[in-house]
Amino acid sequence: MKYSAILLFGALASCGAQPEEPKAPPSYVSEAPLPEGWPLPGPYDQVTEKSYPAYRAAFTTQKGQNLAFLRLFRHIQKNDIPMTAPVEMAMDGKDGGLEMSTMAFLYQSGKVGTAGPADGALEVRDVPAAKVFSYTWQGEDSKANIGKARESLEAALAARKITAGSFRLLGYNGPGTPLLKRTWELQALLK
Repeated sequence: MKYSAILLFGALASCGAQPEEPKAPPSYVSEAPLPEGWPLPGPYDQVTEKSYPAYRAAFTTQKGQNLAFLRLFRHIQKNDIPMTAPVEMAMDGKDGGLEMSTMAFLYQSGKVGTAGPADGALEVRDVPAAKVFSYTWQGEDSKANIGKARESLEAALAARKITAGSFRLLGYNGPGTPLLKRTWELQALLK
């Protein structure tokens, strides 16, 4: 009996069965400055109410995240506009999920650039201040994670008997940040 316990322990050790190390709490990895007056993302894994100041941003309806990002990136390069974080994606409901309808690069402030049509399919807009319910997480922007965030937001909205005007997804990190360290916020814009 003693011998079989030693063999079992040896087999487990050789398989790499080790106790799991505690997971570090999520923390924001900053890659670019936030627009003037914007709050930091978070707190993580819970719904919070936040206020955002008015801002200016370049918007595109280009389909596909990569193509939309490249179009916006060329716009800020061409016009010498500094990169900020986050990238904003308006999200529309589709078959119970959410899909990107527009993408926007936020300007540092309303003093940068001018509002109006820009570079063909882009439009620079001044967006009014807003209150939101926000759910922040670290990891992928997968359908499962977006779905979990939406469910959490909808439960908080229902509990407070508030209706969302629309949803937006804020992505704070690019491909230089490991996938599991990227910060996302799904927000319900309050009416």
